Amino acid sequence: MKKLMRYTVGVVLLLLAACNSDQNKVQSAASAKYTCPMHPQVISAAPGTCPVCAMDLVPVSASGEGDGIMLSASQIQLANIQTMPVRNETFRTAKVLNGRILSNADMAESISSRYAGRVERLFVKETGQTVKKGQPLFQIYSEEVETLQQDYLLQARQVAAFPDEKIYQTLLEAAANKLKLLGYSQAQIRNLLHQKKASALVTVNSSQSGIVNEINIVEGQYVSEGTPVLKLENFANLWIEADVYPDEVKSLKTGMTMKVSVNGLPARNESVKMDFIAPQADPSSQIVKVRGTIRNNGDLQPGMQATVFLTESEEMEGISVPLDAVVREEGGAHVWVKTGKGTFEPREVTTGNEDATQIIILSGLENVREVVISGAYLLTSEFVLKKGKNVLNHH
Repeated sequence: MKKLMRYTVGVVLLLLAACNSDQNKVQSAASAKYTCPMHPQVISAAPGTCPVCAMDLVPVSASGEGDGIMLSASQIQLANIQTMPVRNETFRTAKVLNGRILSNADMAESISSRYAGRVERLFVKETGQTVKKGQPLFQIYSEEVETLQQDYLLQARQVAAFPDEKIYQTLLEAAANKLKLLGYSQAQIRNLLHQKKASALVTVNSSQSGIVNEINIVEGQYVSEGTPVLKLENFANLWIEADVYPDEVKSLKTGMTMKVSVNGLPARNESVKMDFIAPQADPSSQIVKVRGTIRNNGDLQPGMQATVFLTESEEMEGISVPLDAVVREEGGAHVWVKTGKGTFEPREVTTGNEDATQIIILSGLENVREVVISGAYLLTSEFVLKKGKNVLNHH
């Protein structure tokens, strides 16, 4: 939408620039009293209409020095300039927070070596790869595991030789549990019993599906028990984190609804439950982090920016306009009001709270009947082009 708006602004400004190509002629004709706002080459000593566009001629001082600008009907249509009546309304405001998408730490898993040995082979060598539950991750040479395998096979032979002796069955189960504690699955134990052959080479499989975020070993490296090997992250559910100031925390509570709009994904608007409020502010930024969990359909990635809206429960009454009606600049904010047929003037305003679509106007719209709600940025650009000065400094 922003690209389309910039394109439209560019087209209209080109048309307006073409109309103003002979502006110097107006300035040089000091005796002329009337001219066309759209065709300054048209000069008349008396009121009338423009022979080019049939627009009413205006005094030269009004077209060059006034606070407003005038557009023809075709320019208004091309720029999609729309207005709405100014009126008091009842509405609820919302805090607008900066947010970001983060990986869900609750869904992450660090895979470490459960025994000492040498890494013989890595089946996953790059971060960002997707792995599935049960997929081989790495192969390790461990004499410790080979010893436990031999003990299990010995107990299995004892059970086969003395089926009525419960002690051997107990020892067999104990040997199997030792292998399970090292990460052996039931299928691997059955395969060991079937092959009846111990091996120091052990293949470690993934315990869950996910994305490889970290790889901390290389082939040939010796690892000890507990050495981190890989880190997996699951992006099925992600965190949406937002920033609030400490004095705003008192109005927040877990369970309240946050409306999330993901930047770059206009169709991605969701309601998320706030499930965490940081117990303290960040010492460097004096910002408190709040977050919720957002589902991922495959279109979200950690690091994406978002806007979070927290709707307040208190109803308010006053003048509100769409967000696009307000042009914000370094020196303040202004809106455009309709003062006549095809004529518009800027009005500096003081703004208040806002929500996802509306913003409160505290002052600046007194005695105003209609305000521009679409095309305000184009009018500002045209004002600067014609007047050669900033809108907020036009007085």
